[in-house]
Amino acid sequence: MENKSTDSQVDESTLTKDDQGQYLIRKLLEHIGENPEREGLLDTPKRVIKSFKELFGGYAMDPKEVLGTTFEKGEYNQMVICKDIEMYSTCEHHMIPFFGKAHIGYIPGDRVVGLSKLARLTEVFSRRLQIQEQLTQQIADTLNEVLKPKGVIVVIEAKHLCMCARGAKKQHSSMVTSSIKGLFEQQEARSEFLGLIK
Repeated sequence: MENKSTDSQVDESTLTKDDQGQYLIRKLLEHIGENPEREGLLDTPKRVIKSFKELFGGYAMDPKEVLGTTFEKGEYNQMVICKDIEMYSTCEHHMIPFFGKAHIGYIPGDRVVGLSKLARLTEVFSRRLQIQEQLTQQIADTLNEVLKPKGVIVVIEAKHLCMCARGAKKQHSSMVTSSIKGLFEQQEARSEFLGLIK
């Protein structure tokens, strides 16, 4: 894209979607007091738009399709857990990252799903502008709807840079959220899950 951000006559509607994004990043650089013409920033708008496609790739993914094929559970009737799923997201309030680990458990009804699908489901919702509470709920709701298990539990522990790097500036703080459904509402099942993820 040509350096058009300083041209007040630019008609954004004539630009491609990527060029529009780059134009806006250049304007943002100017807004914070930077010079988008300096050597270190010349390719920054292009890099930012490329990184946004990855960071916010969840908008292009269907969570139900990501869960993919399910399988008969056979004789198995105990909880299934995938813990320590690395998770990266972006706070919708400040557009600053938050990151941590998701722990997902379910007690199968008639079907189970491949283990990697739980990580992929986390990726779908975390790669969107989010708040952690909603992210936790979306994972649990989708798993509950698609698999129809006897119980679902999702726990996410995350560090929010919007609290560490600005605002309250509490670098050692973290946030824990949970969504609990079905049999996990019973103390025994919930306690077993929490013990196993430690």
